[in-house]
Parts: sequence; structure tokens; C-alpha cells
Amino acid sequence: MSKKFFEERGDQSVVKADIVQKYFAAWANIILPSTMLYGEGKIAYIDLYAGPGRYKDGAASTPLLILQRAIESPKIRSSLVALFNDMDQNNTQTLQSEIDALPGIENLKYKPTVQCNPIDKDAEEYFSKTQIIPSFTFLDPFGYKGLSLRLVNGVIKDWGCDCIFFFNYNRISLGISNPMVQSHMAALFGNERAAQLKANVEGTKPALREQMILEELTQALMEMGGKFVLPFRFKNDKGRLTHHLIFVSKSFKGYEVMKQIMASASSTTDQGVASFAYSPADESMPLLFELTRPLDDLESMLTKEYAGKIISMDEIYQEHSVGHPYLRKNYKDVLKKMEESGKISVTDPTGATRRKGTFADRLMVKFPKG
Repeated sequence: MSKKFFEERGDQSVVKADIVQKYFAAWANIILPSTMLYGEGKIAYIDLYAGPGRYKDGAASTPLLILQRAIESPKIRSSLVALFNDMDQNNTQTLQSEIDALPGIENLKYKPTVQCNPIDKDAEEYFSKTQIIPSFTFLDPFGYKGLSLRLVNGVIKDWGCDCIFFFNYNRISLGISNPMVQSHMAALFGNERAAQLKANVEGTKPALREQMILEELTQALMEMGGKFVLPFRFKNDKGRLTHHLIFVSKSFKGYEVMKQIMASASSTTDQGVASFAYSPADESMPLLFELTRPLDDLESMLTKEYAGKIISMDEIYQEHSVGHPYLRKNYKDVLKKMEESGKISVTDPTGATRRKGTFADRLMVKFPKG
């Protein structure tokens, strides 16, 4: 991690840290009951590019924020095993001092570990071959050195393990066409996919280039076992894309929770559908976001994809929401609207009387034939 990165804390850094710590707290509370019942009662937070712990303005960065969350929770502080790493010894020494000075740090059952190691083939090998306890891993390299499919797969391969990583879109977009860094691109996308991507993106427009790069990354992550992949975009104050946070999980529940968190962090919503993007420019250009009608699009998709089928609201949500920006609430809003207009018929398999304005997960929806 570059030292310059920690000189100033920008809005994007605040949003990024907020997403990570909120998911950590939610994930921990979901995972802990099972680890208490069937495992060792331990969970882990892993940060392999931890930095010095504070920005130049004194604000805490993600490692300290995570530890503060753990200290505040009796359940988490008695179960958390925290591992922080950075390849810069100055960073690790500073981080250790900051951790030692945290109020209440002595209440953690397991003392946080701070290491100084490069993230390289040895790290890939370790996580690929070592079974780890349920862990939430954050990978935040300044560029892309050390970030690889094999590393991501290593930290999510075991039960209860999720990962979120910083994807420096601008540098990676340039790197795809740069013969000097093809080994790094191959580590991120796989050899064949990186070569094909290099050929495909040549001369494409920026928006299409982004879609192609994210699609290939998503496919690569899914092929290695990351069943659920969720990107969150960051733009600068001119509205230009700079980077992404990419969440990877094998669990739909994790995907659902992170989707809610990322939706809340979004700068804009259209018809109640989140943009899954943060940009200071969004608030100054509201008319741009009223030109799309995402709930209308959802109604059209459901009408076409489920034509002639009878299926529950919950099944629709779990099947259809993956890869789309919609939350459970969005599906219920659309289905209520479709029911009111007579476009679908709805029954309750329990025979219970429905409360007005509600749409329970169990309700069975019958779509007309196309």
C-alpha cells in the first residue's frame, strides 16, 4: 500500500471502510452461532494490505475500525482472531502501536497478529493449501501486485469464508494492453482469459470496456468457486470511474447482506433501485438518474422469464436477483404493482388472510403464458 494513500482520507475511503466494517459485523453475527455449535468458536478477520492504521489527519483506517467493532461486541471480542499484514515495516510498526493504544484492546480474547510479509506466490500457496477458520478477508492493494485469482480462491475456499477486494480499474484497464505486466493480468484473469480480453477491449468505448472487464473478472471468480460476485463502483468528482470493490462469496445469504449494505452506500437510487456506485458528482446531476426506469425493466424481465410458471416470491428473488441490482423489497414492490393491475395472480399456500399492502415471501405467483 502506498504511503501517499494514507496521507489524506477522502469520501471514497470513508465509504469503502464503512462497507467493509458493516459487512464484518453482520457476517460475524451470522457465522458465530454455527461456529459456537459445531466449530472452535473462532472467526477471523484477515487484512493482507493493512497499512499504518491511521490517515495523516488522524482518522482510523479499516483495521482499527474493525477492531473497534469487535471490542464493542461481547460475542465478537471473545471469538475474533485478527491477522494484519503489510509489506512495509514502517506501516506494520505504526499499526502495532495504534492497535496497542486502542481503548479496550485488552478485552479481545485473542491478541491481534501483525506481520510484515510480501503478498506473493508463497502467500497464494499458504492460503490454497491451509484450511482456515471462518474468515472475512479484505485485500486492498494500491495497484494490483499480489492480487490473484488463486489468492482469492484460497481465502474463500473453506466454510464461512468471504472476501472483498479493491479492484483498481484504471490501472488494470491500462495493464490489459501493456505487454510489460501480462503476468499480473494473467494472475487476475487467467492466461487464456487475459489474452482474449486484451484482444476484445482494443478500441472499445469506456463504458463497454468496463462491462467487458468486469464480466470476465466475474466469470473467472465464479469458475474458481466464488458463486456470488458483487461489484461496487467508485467515481471521482467528475463522474469518471476510478475503481471497484469486489465482493466474493459462496453463500447467497452473504451476497444478500452485502447487497443491502452496498445499496445503502450508493449515491443515487432510481425508482428505489440502488446504483451500486458512489460518486460526489451524482448529487449534482440528478436528472441523469431519472432517465432510467429500473423497476419497469424488472417487471418486463419477470413477465418474460417466468411466463406460464407458478413460483414463490422467495424463489423468484433468490433465482433472479443474482447479477441484478434489485433487492428483496424491489421484487415485492413490482409484484404488488403487477397484482394490483391484474397482470399476475397470487395465492397464499397457508390459506392465511393477507394484510393489505404486504407481499410475503411464501406467496405463490402465477404468471400468464407469453
